[in-house]
Amino acid sequence: MTGILVLAGTPIGDISDAPPRLAAELTGADVVAAEDTRRLRRLTQSLGVQPTGRIVSYFEGNEAARTPELVEALVGGARVLLVTDAGMPSVSDPGYRLVAAAVEKDIKVTAVPGPSAVLTALALSGLPVDRFCFEGFLPRKAGERLSRLREVAEERRTLVYFEAPHRLDDTLAAMAEVFGTERRAAVCRELTKTYEEVKRGPLGELAAWAAEGVRGEITVVVEGAPEKGAGELDAAELVRRVRVREEAGERRKEAIAAVAAEAGIPKRDVFDAVVAAKNAERSGP
Repeated sequence: MTGILVLAGTPIGDISDAPPRLAAELTGADVVAAEDTRRLRRLTQSLGVQPTGRIVSYFEGNEAARTPELVEALVGGARVLLVTDAGMPSVSDPGYRLVAAAVEKDIKVTAVPGPSAVLTALALSGLPVDRFCFEGFLPRKAGERLSRLREVAEERRTLVYFEAPHRLDDTLAAMAEVFGTERRAAVCRELTKTYEEVKRGPLGELAAWAAEGVRGEITVVVEGAPEKGAGELDAAELVRRVRVREEAGERRKEAIAAVAAEAGIPKRDVFDAVVAAKNAERSGP
């Protein structure tokens, strides 16, 4: 009989948020695969439990190499528990490879639901939560980051991102450039921890705030693109949409036609707005 793979959520901050089943799984698993064995030790000490199974590391650097070993244990009947540093495994953390490999071998995969920075940030953001997209971490390089943001510039659903504190200012500035400075957003910092903070406001203001330096674990929630009908898009917004498409590789003629179709207005209106903006830039202040 094959074993079972258990994905267990761990606290994203407050240790008392640990799901009740986590302690039992930690003590009963034959193998505990942890993103950081030192953090696992602190977690078990806080919960007052002692794993009886074998403990192995399972992180980005060894995920590909260690997956076959864990699958072999599962095929042999082991109960393998996978935990990451915080939140649910596989969500911007190690786990996907192991789940995919276990599924391929017809091994049962289950979960111990736990805290999620994505859902917690969404709930606290004050932005629409009925439909959302999780985009994970943006690329580190500026050009790649802008390209990724342009892909979702017209996405109607609320967007959720993880980001490192030292890159937050650049990321928010890029979002303001692509999405517009007035697009609403929320920066959720140190969720469930002592210094938890949720900073809400337009992207332009948040970018200026982050330029002063921000510390801690960061989740960014951004409002989806507004649904605007004919006559509701001002000239600046029309020009912005054309530029986003041009920067993504479209020719200006095609970009103008696409924006006009989206807005339900004549192409000539969009063309005139683009020409006026170009003339204004040339004439300067």
